[in-house]
Amino acid sequence: MVPPSSTPPPNPQQIQQFLSSVLSQRGPSALPYSEDTKWLIRQQLLSLVSNYPSLEPKTATFTHNDGRSVNLLQADGTIPMPFQGVTYNIPIIIWLMESYPRYAPAVYVNPTRDMIIKRPHPHVSPSGLVSIPYLHNWIYPSSNLVDLVLHLSSAFSRDPPLYSQRRPNPNPSPSPSPSINSSMTSTYGQHPPPPGPRVAATAAAAGYPPSPYGRVQHPQHSQARPTSTDDAAEVYKRNAMNKLVEMVHGDISGMRKAREVEMEGMFSAQAVLRRREEEINKGLKEMQDEKEALEQQLQVVLMNTDVLDSWIRDNEGKIKNLGKKNNNVDVDEAIHCVDVLSKQVLDCTAADLAIEDVVYSLDKAVQDGVVPFDQYLRNVRLLSREQFFHRATASKVKEAQMQAQVANMAARISHFVS
Repeated sequence: MVPPSSTPPPNPQQIQQFLSSVLSQRGPSALPYSEDTKWLIRQQLLSLVSNYPSLEPKTATFTHNDGRSVNLLQADGTIPMPFQGVTYNIPIIIWLMESYPRYAPAVYVNPTRDMIIKRPHPHVSPSGLVSIPYLHNWIYPSSNLVDLVLHLSSAFSRDPPLYSQRRPNPNPSPSPSPSINSSMTSTYGQHPPPPGPRVAATAAAAGYPPSPYGRVQHPQHSQARPTSTDDAAEVYKRNAMNKLVEMVHGDISGMRKAREVEMEGMFSAQAVLRRREEEINKGLKEMQDEKEALEQQLQVVLMNTDVLDSWIRDNEGKIKNLGKKNNNVDVDEAIHCVDVLSKQVLDCTAADLAIEDVVYSLDKAVQDGVVPFDQYLRNVRLLSREQFFHRATASKVKEAQMQAQVANMAARISHFVS
């Protein structure tokens, strides 16, 4: 509610440098804002100054109700307020508290010496603290300072929070009239008459809106009654609008709580779905591992089947030849070794088992007293030495066969893969 300032607005580049400097400070002089929100604070202040050059970012000391003092950012200046066809400038201070921007800032109207805060006012306390629905419904990070100023201007245009306090005219007119300047003189407990056209023009020229209080009727002037009726209708309309705003605010609060409950439910469902997704991914990985293991086993089975088929094809003719002969089949000719290593293993194994049988027979003979004990020991020593050599030879031959089998399997795997 002050006249437009004639001083040029601050340079945007200087404001950017100022904000970058104060928000990048560290140590005891650092501003009490979290590091992850300083960039957003800077952007919102720059956007605010771009849309409303009359507001200037500053740093100042804010004193809390408990006596604590802290250095905070503020936007100090005026905001436009259209009222009765005239645009006024309302001086305000927007304090960015420590919890900003996650929580709403603190807004104060800053009246000059010739202004008075209207009492009572639905949105402004006697101390100048502003309380509008937009501040109560502040949502991070969508809420911002530009929208806040728009809502402040809209709320103030419906009911101005400040009005001018004019001194009584030293030369009052002998006949009171609604158009005299003395009708603008008011105090906290008085209800001055509404201004006439001349007063409205004078107030507009000075940059102050007229007094928002209703008019007390003067019985000696019947011309004031229609004005009083108009004021009563205006007051009724304003009260109805305030009541409607309160109802809308209540409905919005209820809808917001319902949406918060719904969002909590969605977050819980999301957590359950994520847990199920992890379980499904884990089960899928286990199934893929099992599939790979089964494929490897299938390759081994196929290779073994191929080996057995080849062996059957190779020995089919021998079985038929044996069947054509008499039933007297020589045991030594019943099985033929496929290679030298297999024949060597067969011979070593047969000798080993034969020595076992001999030792067993010697044990029985000693128990029966047929063989002297010293002869038993000498024969067992000789047989054990021979058995050891047979077993060592068989072990070495088996190792050589295993290496050959591994090489053969590798060749078959490459054949199946190709």
